Amino acid sequence: MTAQYPDLKNSSVLITGGASGIGADIVRAFCQQGAKVAFIDIDAVAAQQLITELVEEGNSAPVFSYCDLAELDTIRAVIDKLSESCGAFTVLVNNAASDNRHSPQELTPDYWRNRLDVNVGQQFFCAQAVHQYMREQKRGSIINLGSVSYQMALPDLTAYATSKAAVVGLSRSLAREWGADNIRVNTLVPGCVMTEKQLKLWITAEDEAKIQQQQCLKKRIVGADIANMSLFLASQSSSACSAQEFIVDGGII
Repeated sequence: MTAQYPDLKNSSVLITGGASGIGADIVRAFCQQGAKVAFIDIDAVAAQQLITELVEEGNSAPVFSYCDLAELDTIRAVIDKLSESCGAFTVLVNNAASDNRHSPQELTPDYWRNRLDVNVGQQFFCAQAVHQYMREQKRGSIINLGSVSYQMALPDLTAYATSKAAVVGLSRSLAREWGADNIRVNTLVPGCVMTEKQLKLWITAEDEAKIQQQQCLKKRIVGADIANMSLFLASQSSSACSAQEFIVDGGII
């Protein structure tokens, strides 16, 4: 059962990477709260499918815009355009990321820079773009998604894990810089979430069984678990929480 947060109704929320996976669950959760939701992604087909599903479920349609977040200098214009439809954003969920597998030996300087841009650089520039709106509203919550990958020392994820470790530093730094504007910045750390993509590409049934053995809680972690924490961090129920990590992993670390 998902809690209802009255202060989220009619709030303006921006979610990155919202077309599928964890992001789609976060979009759905905020729509169900009655928020004015905007989301960006590179998959326009999946985005339209999600919008159709949400409307059929009785929710107001979120606003979607295509954006390649690796192109850092395009981010502000996209967010400013979305704000014309949804109003001044008071919540940002930086969900977008790419965890493509790679070995350290195959990394090139260009690919390394691209991975840092995709997994941490765009989080900063999205936060920078919404800061003006939050400062004007004298409140805001920025939720940066991290990862247990670097804490678990998982293989084949060097650039991704490095980026996600940096997200913690980014969140704490911005929390200090913008706290006087009543803007809270936290890191939401998902565990091994069983999204369709993960199950299709990387996690076998045997892998999932091993993961649950390692978790304290013997349950499948799903996108809704991450979405529920994002609602709490966005709401005034967490008004005294900033510069912190909130881990949703079933106790695997």
